[in-house]
Amino acid sequence: MKNAVHFGAGNIGRGFIGKLLADANVEVTFADVDTPLVDQLSHQQQYKVKVVGSECQIDTVTHVTAVNSASEEVIDRIVKTDLVTTAVGPNVLDIIAKTIATGIAKRFEVGNVKPLNIIACENMVRGTTHLKGEVYKHLDPALHSQADLLVGFVDSAVDRIVPPAEAANDDPLEVTVESFSEWIVDEQQFKGEIPDIAGMEKTNNLMAFVERKLFTLNTGHCITAYLGCLKGHRTIREAIEDPHIYAEVKQAMLESGEVLIQRYGFERPLHHAYINKILDRFANPYLVDEVDRVGRQPIRKLGPNDRLVKPLLGTIEYGIENKALLKGIAAALKYQNQDDPQAIELQQSIADKGVGATLAHYTGLDKNSQEVTQIERIFNAL
Repeated sequence: MKNAVHFGAGNIGRGFIGKLLADANVEVTFADVDTPLVDQLSHQQQYKVKVVGSECQIDTVTHVTAVNSASEEVIDRIVKTDLVTTAVGPNVLDIIAKTIATGIAKRFEVGNVKPLNIIACENMVRGTTHLKGEVYKHLDPALHSQADLLVGFVDSAVDRIVPPAEAANDDPLEVTVESFSEWIVDEQQFKGEIPDIAGMEKTNNLMAFVERKLFTLNTGHCITAYLGCLKGHRTIREAIEDPHIYAEVKQAMLESGEVLIQRYGFERPLHHAYINKILDRFANPYLVDEVDRVGRQPIRKLGPNDRLVKPLLGTIEYGIENKALLKGIAAALKYQNQDDPQAIELQQSIADKGVGATLAHYTGLDKNSQEVTQIERIFNAL
């Protein structure tokens, strides 16, 4: 594979997927609507990534350029490329779907019958399958069967903490990322040869890894943030270094982990080691990740298929202890942030309807269930 078009030139795009592709000697064209960012990337054709773990190193990413994602130029790139990837956020996938559909149609029009694979690298379950549905809405139905043969829509699970960072040394392209990264793809969905990219792991059981990340990193991260907010901590690192919060978060991850062990057969010692690795990542001294960033959009995070309620439903299904998960949900209901419309809406709902009705509305839990009763009791005690 020689080249890729990557939608989203933000911190995650540059620091994670774009870097992995470029490190594998793939020529990456970033597509973005941020004109100054596109101009700078296309002019410099390289940028620095500060990789921080137990140590700190600075890598230079090369083989890159950029185009405006609203331009004809991005269509021409899709016509010729081998791979399309995204890191734009779930809401923007629907917006770029039309561009991708136009690129696929033009690709067929000029007679390019080489396989094209598309991978949405988003923090959502089966994001590429969602993107495929949106692309097909804009693609002439007469081309659907040809697309089914030649275009692979490959679901993935992604994991790397890339907090917003101030530009270092007045370099707006430099980005800071943690050393840990995980990019797992569903090998059954590729068309043609599966590209060999260091850092891209193939599996035939993607949902196990999607839920492992959701129930561990995402569950632990947001509970750390919500408990941290209640105790006045500013960053995730400050919060997780509070021994009481550490104990609560680890217990919640053990509870959600037991669901994964029962559901997917993960080996208990290996999964517990994975939990400890996640906790170490939260305490990374080089990452300044504010609790308000991690806690924002609490209504989305309280959804029935998201990081708090989905593992709780698993504990109910398998008869597993869930006290720490219940406390995490109660802490989410306490989250206040005047700059976050969802936090404002949530607090208004609690004031108007009470905790039980609010929980039932946003989580789908039965208002009269013992879990809702317990969450309300914890909420009143926090």
